Formats: sequence, structure tokens, C-alpha cells
Amino acid sequence: MGVTTDNSEFRYLPGQAQSLGVPVPTVERVTLTLADGRELSALKYGRGTPTVVLLHGAGLNAHTWDTTALLLQQPALAIDLAGHGDSTWRKDVDYSGRTLAADIVAALEQWTTEPQILVGQSLGGLTAAAVASARPDLVRELIIVDITPGINASAGPSALRAFYAGPTDFASRDELVDRAIAAGFGGSRADTERGVFFNSRVRPDGRVEWKHHFARLAAQILTTPDGVTAAAPAIVNSTGWDDLSAVKAPITLVRATSGFVSEADAEELQNRVPTAHVIDMNATHNVQETAPGELAELIRASVHSPA
Repeated sequence: MGVTTDNSEFRYLPGQAQSLGVPVPTVERVTLTLADGRELSALKYGRGTPTVVLLHGAGLNAHTWDTTALLLQQPALAIDLAGHGDSTWRKDVDYSGRTLAADIVAALEQWTTEPQILVGQSLGGLTAAAVASARPDLVRELIIVDITPGINASAGPSALRAFYAGPTDFASRDELVDRAIAAGFGGSRADTERGVFFNSRVRPDGRVEWKHHFARLAAQILTTPDGVTAAAPAIVNSTGWDDLSAVKAPITLVRATSGFVSEADAEELQNRVPTAHVIDMNATHNVQETAPGELAELIRASVHSPA
């Protein structure tokens, strides 16, 4: 495991912590070289081994959890999924939950010493379900945020594809901020600006591009004569219900009232997995950014509940 010594990416944390009225935890970036040579990158918040592991959605990165992690005030690990943030892009373009789960299992084996509260938003939720199904010894509780395997792929996920499709580079980060806010994927403008900073890079020619693989793939979809779905990276997969049904840990679905999971989707989950709990939160799809306090409170309650 290597540790990055350049902490400039954490420049926003003191200001965030001050505005929230909480202390700044220790935080570092850690990396793990996987068996196939790819690198998996993560943020480790707090001292000691993690009790909470956070998995982001498609097109995001570990920093989407910064505010939630500050409010949580617990040792936590936020992982950049493959193809996102500082983790290596997959050459096979397979970003299905079960495929990504293998990386997370390796990370949990390396970076944790006890079963975790595993929290996954959107694509991260499907990945978390696959991890909990395959390795129940690693997961104490599963919290999935605004996603179900039965979600209407013509609604929310199509909005994600539309958001990342089109130009692959932009004149400025402000242009990306405007796009994110207009699409309903950000919180306040300041929060969205910070998110765009972490999720984009400036090329040598001065143009700005997204860091994650999904943006490149979405742009390729539009120029593929064979159609959209064949080239689309997987966000929802057919194995999700099998994974959820096999999970032995307690399951909570957080449904964003202005997100992608409808009341019917939540009802279907409860019918298929009767032991699951559903909690509605007044938030958009990226609940960790638009309702971080309420989400942190839920996670913290899970941490302190009897195992």
C-alpha cells in the first residue's frame, strides 16, 4: 500500500469543516496494486482502521463523500471505483457491479480488519450488494443509496448518459459546473465547483475534460452506428436482485425523493427482500452531497448499533 504525500487535494477540508462546525479528521490517499496490475485508489479518513466503507456512483469519485465523512466523524474509507478518480480505467470497459465488487473485496481484505458498514450510492450500491452477497464475512450492514436493480433505465440512468454524452472537452470548469447544476446532480454552486474540480483535469492545451472513463464512453456512444445500448457501460445489471436476495447483513435503501428510485421501485425491493428497510430523504440522486447530514446520521447510528 502506498501513501500519497501531496495533500493539496485536501485544501478544501478545513473550510468545509469550519462551516459544519466539526474538527478536521486526518485524511490521506492510499493506493492498492491489484492482481492484474491495475491500481485502486481511496481516501482514508480518521485514525485507526475503518468502520465504514463508502462507494460512489457512476461518474463520481471518492471526494463526493467529503462532507458526509466530515459529519460522520468515524474512521472511514472512500474508494474510487475502477475507471473513476485516481483508479485505473478498465481496458475491457466492464463496469458492472459484480466485476467492480472483486476490487472492493481486495480493498477490504487489505485495508480493514472487521466487517464494515458498506454504503454504496447508485453504481456503488449495486457494487456493494455484490460484495455483501459474495463475502458476507466482510460486511456488517449494507446501505444502498438511490438505486435498485429494477430501476427504470429510461429515467435516471438515461439522464446520466445524456449528462456525460456530447463534447469530451470544455473551455472551463465553470462550463462543467453549469451543466451539473442544470442536470440536478449538484448541491450548492460552491459544492458543485469543488466536485467538478476533483472530477476533471486541465489538458496541456488548456481544455478541461472529465477524469472518469464513463464520459469518454458516453461520447463514443453517440458516434456508434449500432446504437446506444450496445456500447453503454453497465449501470444497472440483471444480477442485482440475486445479489440483494443473498445478502445476510441488514439492508437499508435510502430513496432520494428527487432522485432516480420511484416509490414503485422501493416497493419492489421490499417485496423481493422483505427484511430490507426503506428510508426517504429529501435529496437529489447524489444524496451524499444534497443531504449529507441526514445520511451521516443514518450511517453513524448503524456504526453505534449492536453488531
